[in-house]
Amino acid sequence: MNFIETEIKGLWIIEPKVFADARGYFMEAYKEQEFTEHIGNVHFIQDNESRSSFGVLRGLHYQEGEAGQAKLVRVIEGRVLDVAVDIRENSPTFGQYKMVELTADNKRQFFIPRGFAHGFLVLSETALFTYKVDNFYAPAMERTLNFQDPELNIPWTLDISQLILSEKDKTGKSLKEIRS
Repeated sequence: MNFIETEIKGLWIIEPKVFADARGYFMEAYKEQEFTEHIGNVHFIQDNESRSSFGVLRGLHYQEGEAGQAKLVRVIEGRVLDVAVDIRENSPTFGQYKMVELTADNKRQFFIPRGFAHGFLVLSETALFTYKVDNFYAPAMERTLNFQDPELNIPWTLDISQLILSEKDKTGKSLKEIRS
C-alpha cells in the first residue's frame, strides 16, 4: 500500500496495490501491520456501510469529546467527493479541509483521525460507501458542521439545488459557532 500524508497532519490517503488480470482484481483493503507502521495504532471496532444516490450530501458530521471517531473510508461502487475538516482545538490547521475523490476505480482510501468533521457528496448514479470506525456511535454527542459555511468555502461541485440533504445536515453549525 502507498500511504500519502496530506498537508493537514493526521489525514492520510491510502492507495492499495491492485493486482488485475482477465479474471478481475485482488487487493488488500486493510492490513493492520502496515497501517500501524505508517499511521499509528488505531483499534477499529466496527465497519459501517451506506448506499446513496446522486446528489446526496452526508455531513459534515463529528462526535464531540471522548465520543470522537477515527474513520477509514472508501468507495466500493460509484464515486464520491469526500471531505474532512480539521476542528481540533489549538490545531494550526483548524478550519482547513482536505477534499479527496474516492471511486470504485481508483480504490483510494481516506483516513480521518478523531477531531475532524467528515462528509461526502455522491457524484455517480449511486455509491456504496464503507468505513471502519474506532469508537461506537454516540447519538447524544453527534454534531453537524454546516457544509456551506462561507468560512470553509468548500467547492462541492454541484449546485445546491441538486443536493439531497437530511434535516440535520441542513441545520449544521458554523465553524465560528463550534469554536465557541
